[in-house]
Amino acid sequence: MQVKVAEFVGESTRSWQDAIENAVFEAGKTCRNISGVEVYNWTASCSDNRIVEYKANVKIAFVE
Repeated sequence: MQVKVAEFVGESTRSWQDAIENAVFEAGKTCRNISGVEVYNWTASCSDNRIVEYKANVKIAFVE
């Protein structure tokens, strides 16, 4: 059993939580047996003094 880690960026117009869940969902398309996620950076794009897009950089661990 070998654990690997891949980096992803999740995006959402709703929340950081949703951005993280989107990243995990997308990772699941190519990485099987996801065992954990580390969020290491939270950013957002703004327009008219409001957040319009949430972004989360994550490291996803999976077992091959």
